[in-house]
Amino acid sequence: MKKCILILLDGLGDRSFAQFGNLTPLQAAYTPHLDRLAEIGCSGLFHAAVLGQALPSENAHFAMFGYDLSDFPGRGVLEALGAGIALTEQDVAVLARFVTLEEKDGILFLEKDQPPATAAEAEALAKFVSEYESGGIRISFTRSQGLYGILTLRGEVDRHVTDTAPFVDGRALAALKPWKGFEKDAKTQNTVRALHSYLLWLWDSLRDHPVNVSRRKEGKPCLNGMVTQRAGQRKKIVPFYEKWGFRGLSLASGIVYHGLAAFVGMESQKVRDTDDPGKDLAQRLDMASNLLNEYDFIHVHTKTPDEAAHTKNPESKKRVIESLDRGIGEAIAPLLENPDVLLIITADHSTPSTGPLVHSGEPVPMTFCGEGVRRDTVRHFDEISAAAGALGCVRGPELMHLILNQTDRAKLRGIMDTPDDQPYWPGHYEAFRL
Repeated sequence: MKKCILILLDGLGDRSFAQFGNLTPLQAAYTPHLDRLAEIGCSGLFHAAVLGQALPSENAHFAMFGYDLSDFPGRGVLEALGAGIALTEQDVAVLARFVTLEEKDGILFLEKDQPPATAAEAEALAKFVSEYESGGIRISFTRSQGLYGILTLRGEVDRHVTDTAPFVDGRALAALKPWKGFEKDAKTQNTVRALHSYLLWLWDSLRDHPVNVSRRKEGKPCLNGMVTQRAGQRKKIVPFYEKWGFRGLSLASGIVYHGLAAFVGMESQKVRDTDDPGKDLAQRLDMASNLLNEYDFIHVHTKTPDEAAHTKNPESKKRVIESLDRGIGEAIAPLLENPDVLLIITADHSTPSTGPLVHSGEPVPMTFCGEGVRRDTVRHFDEISAAAGALGCVRGPELMHLILNQTDRAKLRGIMDTPDDQPYWPGHYEAFRL
């Protein structure tokens, strides 16, 4: 059976900029290897949900792996699983980070969202706030990196609470509220009360912590509060192997992707980012090539285009794209020469390199390469050229069906070799016995 390698250039899509002659960073970049893949493959556009809808990476990936977004557990859960935190379906996981707050007329404002801090300072604060209890709800904080971490709430709790993080310096923190429709839910009310109590305790306690006493003396902003977002709760879903028939592996550096793999039932191997994105990607492609005997579907991920876009510098994103193209050129040949490999290169979402948006809702380019794949007339891998490709505009879970089809695993509708109507063939059926 054929195998699939999905190369995911996170946040690759962008908007056009006058400095590039009204081209996107991808259009403006020198990408001979990506363009070669477009030339020998079949291209199109991809959006994980609804055109114009801005998705975070975790939601987009969840849809790309063929799951309905209504089953998404919340990013807090994915980061908790990626950090090795054991969660039951009753626990709530919330993303949290230390920030600089100020009080005006009884309201807390975000003074600085990402104040610089040493690892020692972050670790000392994390240890201080690691355990708390209110109204029978136990709250623990686990630091993931820098000033970021995960709050785990245990007890009679529920995930349907709003975020407090405003993201923009100078804005007031948002009040904790139940989601609409959960105002009278007892567990949601418990969660709001306990989390509110915890955040107030932090505000009252952190100002006199030795870390902040020292920072004030040095003229640095205090790390005197915390903001929260993206509460989540585990739920049951069909594991990736059962749902699609592929033995899946993710090669990624971020804990959210390790957690996503754990949640959907894929394996993951942690890889390290350096200051050379292209070299990192080449090494991951080499790893993928060497693991094809063990896995049928390998997700090869790099976060660097997204990170470059978040600096709001289009030139920086262009340079990262060119580095990734060089890395692809170094490692792609064995995969292209393997007749049993379907190679897909795309992104999860667009990330604008200027402006106020975190992510934006434009579709991203996608190219399929492999034996038997139709070849269209597209000659460049970018957001505009790909629109003329034969794939058209692929949405969400359609991607996994296209992968089944191109790897000769698509089941003819109506065939039932297993009690559960799976989309792949042959199914994991029980043998007929005499």
